[in-house]
This record gives sequence, C-alpha cells and structure tokens, in this order.
Amino acid sequence: MRGSEGRNCTNPGSYSMIQEINECKVGPDEMAVWWLGQMGFVVKAGNHIIYLDPYLSPNPRRQVAPFFKPEEVTNATLICGTHDHSDHIDRPVWPALAEASPGAKFLVPELFRERLSEELSIPAERFVGMDDGAAIEIGGARITGVASAHELLDMDPDSGRHPYLGFVFEVGGCTFYHSGDSCKYEGLETKLKAWRFDLLCLPINGRDAERLARNCIGNMTYQEAVDLAGALMPGMIIPGHWDMFSGNPGDPDAFTQYANVKYPKLNVCVPKQGECVRVSCGK
Repeated sequence: MRGSEGRNCTNPGSYSMIQEINECKVGPDEMAVWWLGQMGFVVKAGNHIIYLDPYLSPNPRRQVAPFFKPEEVTNATLICGTHDHSDHIDRPVWPALAEASPGAKFLVPELFRERLSEELSIPAERFVGMDDGAAIEIGGARITGVASAHELLDMDPDSGRHPYLGFVFEVGGCTFYHSGDSCKYEGLETKLKAWRFDLLCLPINGRDAERLARNCIGNMTYQEAVDLAGALMPGMIIPGHWDMFSGNPGDPDAFTQYANVKYPKLNVCVPKQGECVRVSCGK
C-alpha cells in the first residue's frame, strides 16, 4: 500500500466487522472501505453503508471465510449485485439480508430485477433495476450504471439490456467505481472519464483458454486494470477477484509492481481481507 490514505478505522482484533462498520466515523469528503474478498466490498460514506457483491455463503472451496453471517447485516442502506453469478448475487443469503436490513434497496441489472424478486420472494419495491448509462438518486447518493464485459460485452438479444454491470457512486463528497466482473473494452475508459474518481475497485484475475474451457469466465488482467487506472488516475485503486478460489487466481504483487513502474504516482492499496481503509476524497 502506498500513500497516507490507507489505515485502520479501529482495532479490528477487538471488534466484529459489523460493529466496526457501525462505530467507524466518516467525515465529509471521506469514506471507509472494507474488502470482503473476491469483489465483495463494504463502503461507508455520507449517510450510506453500501454492500457491493457481498459473497457470504459457506463453500468448501472458499479460501477466504465470510466475515459475518447475513442475518448480522442490520446496517445496510444499499445492497448491490453486479451480475447474477453466485459469488456476486449470492442468492441463498439475499432473503436474510433483506430481512436483516428492511430499509435497504437492492441494486441489480434491470435484466434480472423481476426474476430476482420473484425467485427470492423479496418485494419488488425493494429492487432498483439499472443498465448502462442509467442513473438514479437514493438517499443523497447518485448511482450510475456502466456496462461490464465479462469476457464479452454481452447484451440480451430481446431487450438490449446488459447482464453485467459496474456502478459509479457519488456519495458524501466521494466518487468511486466498482466494476463488478469486467474486461477492458472499447469505450469503457471514455465513459469513465466523465468522473474524477477517489477510488477504483477492479478485478485482476485475468482470463485464459484453460479457465474459459471450464466455464470460468474471465476479467481484466492485472496489466489492463493498472492501465485503466493509469488513464483515470483515481485517488486510490484496490484490486479484487484474485484471492477466493485456487483455480481462478490473480497476482497482486505483479499488479503492484507494474503500477509502481509504469504509473509511479498511482496510489495502489492491497489491503488484507476485512481490513478497513480510509479514503480522503476530492483531492
């Protein structure tokens, strides 16, 4: 980790993560970020506590255990699922999340909104459907959908909607982008240059034929993630999606080394899973 913006909110050894999130104070133009492993993050900014792709189901193949049970998540204001894969929209736990945080909205691709409500027995009014370029304001937060290319920039042939999304959040004086699962594609950088980002959360596990042959759909390589960040120059970048499954790894050390050499002013943060990092915004 480089720069002065990454530090613990509290002493994580003496707190449960949910208690730490609740007790962590964020000022104006500041956010606190917890990485849950994979592409799971919790972000506290303004008056929001945002859960992004929280993967909480037990799985013997996991290399990072869940940090809390879904019924403990009583503090969520937004719960975001970037696409309908089990480690992003964790279907078995979403009903428990809905019950534990009854005021939370579920932000999902519009393509799956009705189906998720019906199949998970969560009321339709709890869901907010998003698509590429769609923007909405919820409780002082402005969220914009950005299409993601999970190997390919897929679109539903009937509706033209995108099954894979990222989200840009503008909340509490902070702006951050969570790409979900995505490769770089023509036009992505141009879309994102509409914002000045305080934080980027990007996958770095890459892709190859061997993984694709076993239906392990790929993402940015570490070089592509660094180059996207180098073009946008955010206040901080945190890499994800490199740690959860042994058959789908990424290399954070190579990511950091490449960034250090090619973009020495880029602030790279590779936190431990569960560690709280503070980000100062607007600099």
